[in-house]
Amino acid sequence: MKSTLHLLLALAGLFLPVSGALAQSQNPNSIVNSVHNLSVSSPGTIHASTETEICVFCHTPHFATGDGPLWNHQMSSAVYKPYASGSIKATIGQPTGASRLCLSCHDGTVALGMVQSRANGIAMNTATLPTGPANLGTDLTGDHPISFVYDSALAAADGNLYDPGALPQAVRLDRSGQLQCTACHDPHNDQYGNFLVVDNTGSALCLTCHNIINWPTSAHAISGQPLPAVVVNALAAASADPKAKTVKARTVSGAACASCHVPHAAGAKAALTRFADPEKNCDYCHDSTGPGQTVMSDFSKISAHPIYLNAQSHSPQEDPVNPPERHVTCVDCHNPHAVNNSIGSTAKVAGSLTGVTGVTAGGTVIRNVLHEYELCFRCHGDSVARGPARVTRQVVETDTRRQFNPGSTSFHPVESVGKNLATPSLLKPLTTSSLIGCSDCHNNDQGPKNGGSGANGPHGSAYVPLLERRLLLTDGTPYNPDNFALCYKCHSPVTVDSNANNSWAYHRQHIEDYRAACTTCHDSHASTQPHLINFNTTYVLPYNGVLRYLSTGGNHGTCTLTCHDGTGKNQVHNAVTY
Repeated sequence: MKSTLHLLLALAGLFLPVSGALAQSQNPNSIVNSVHNLSVSSPGTIHASTETEICVFCHTPHFATGDGPLWNHQMSSAVYKPYASGSIKATIGQPTGASRLCLSCHDGTVALGMVQSRANGIAMNTATLPTGPANLGTDLTGDHPISFVYDSALAAADGNLYDPGALPQAVRLDRSGQLQCTACHDPHNDQYGNFLVVDNTGSALCLTCHNIINWPTSAHAISGQPLPAVVVNALAAASADPKAKTVKARTVSGAACASCHVPHAAGAKAALTRFADPEKNCDYCHDSTGPGQTVMSDFSKISAHPIYLNAQSHSPQEDPVNPPERHVTCVDCHNPHAVNNSIGSTAKVAGSLTGVTGVTAGGTVIRNVLHEYELCFRCHGDSVARGPARVTRQVVETDTRRQFNPGSTSFHPVESVGKNLATPSLLKPLTTSSLIGCSDCHNNDQGPKNGGSGANGPHGSAYVPLLERRLLLTDGTPYNPDNFALCYKCHSPVTVDSNANNSWAYHRQHIEDYRAACTTCHDSHASTQPHLINFNTTYVLPYNGVLRYLSTGGNHGTCTLTCHDGTGKNQVHNAVTY
């Protein structure tokens, strides 16, 4: 009832005598001075040839169509394709109420001058709205949903919406409680540009309905960095209103939601994101010229997460561990509504991973990871399509969640501290009580953990498989400590490459004389044997059908095997004791 009263008062103002019309013309925000004035006096490029009346294009005091308050414009008979998304809880059907009235012009199927009160219509300089932001067409799948009941039940079911009772007065539902075009747009008032009902700087209008967890403290909500020019230009181009062509929001926080999302003609329709390729929405801010941390160039390195392989696959409703198509996109690892700049640790997930889905050490899906490894386990744990190991092993296990299980015989201390209390090669400040994270080994080779200025994280690396530093996986190369830089990040090369018995007395013989790689004997993640022993069967074969290592305590054990070493010789070990 309130919305009808406001409309009638507005109409009454426009049917005032000359003095009232003069007052309207002097109001810079009135319909008279907006593109909704389609008369010959229009300030816009679309206007009538001779018609001087302003309200007549939508309203008439007599012979109205009955479709709305004194409605004059011919209605569209189009059947629309409504917005659809697997995550939406509302029921979206054909447009109703005020939205139908708006679409009688804005779907582009009815001539702008086709009004009930003129027998031959009104002559215009263009028949219908030209292709562009104002012409929504009949396919509304890439437009913000309309004509649905927005009530407390919907807000509760969705979980990311405010109760409609909390909406500000400016944001109105219709008399049946449905959200229509008029919830966001006031067709008679262009005060804020695009006929918005409130100033949308900082996405103030979006955030009257959308209650996004962690958004207020997220980096994207508070960043004062300038928007890249391509996004500023896209914001201007998306507007049909000359007042909005000068973009006010030129910072990331100023544009807020609009940095990535659009309410109309979205590229990725279900998500209402600007670009059809999901990664493009990250690309323009996170390339070398954007305001964000430079990341995108890392994905072109020899080893990288393949974000462009199945870029359209991500869906909030898919199985997070075994989706229909295996994929990795930016939003699989980062929640753009929650990311922040807090520093992570082995006991606390970094702010860049806030609010993302993972899998616990016990195999349970968790919607907000608490540890870095839980995110990694999502794809590199129980996923049935995780792929083969890089090194052929005596005992094959590619499920990292199982590998790092504290019940394993030996493991790098990712989930819990290691079992070997005598590891003299550890470099300070590491001790046998230390924990490490997946990204201590798998990271950007040009990132801060390797002394570089690039982005932190396993986006891409020059070293396979996504290693922060070089780790040679094959035998036969003359010994060079740089080939095993990843191992020597934590383990002293002086201690390892020594004949002293404070580590293992035969390390030097194997890595220098036999030219063996660390991974020929040791499995980098975990093993069913002590000391991470899990032989690379490309080089280590059975002797008389037996391939076995037995620990006899401390740094001692026996080996039964045939080793085709890096010098081209076969070394036979028949229960050789060390």
